[in-house]
Amino acid sequence: MHKLKKTGLVVLIVFFLIAGANHFRAPSSYLKIIPGYFPFPAILNLLAGFFEITFAILLIFVKTRAFAAWGIILLLIAFLPVHIKMIGDAPVQLGNLTVTPLIAWIRLIILQPLLILWAWWYTRVVKS
Repeated sequence: MHKLKKTGLVVLIVFFLIAGANHFRAPSSYLKIIPGYFPFPAILNLLAGFFEITFAILLIFVKTRAFAAWGIILLLIAFLPVHIKMIGDAPVQLGNLTVTPLIAWIRLIILQPLLILWAWWYTRVVKS
């Protein structure tokens, strides 16, 4: 695997491990951004954290990497309603970060697509 791709993989794994753990560490930040039309927000938050951690771990192994990458892509797509809601609710306080309307738009139209593309980079496992 190319050095840049390997480094990107490690960063992606660490990012999703931390993001997933944060769902358990600070659930209140996530609960307030889950749209009200979703039932059982506390369970959805825990499931999001569980799957982020699970997919991060599965990214480590070549045999499960493509599956995990597709799982992350699906999670990121599933999170789109949250990012759309943040635009409408901005400014929103998430921990120490104040999500302004500009930050909310950047998260939706720049960060989410970049994360999706980043995960997609690992959907095709090439034997080295």
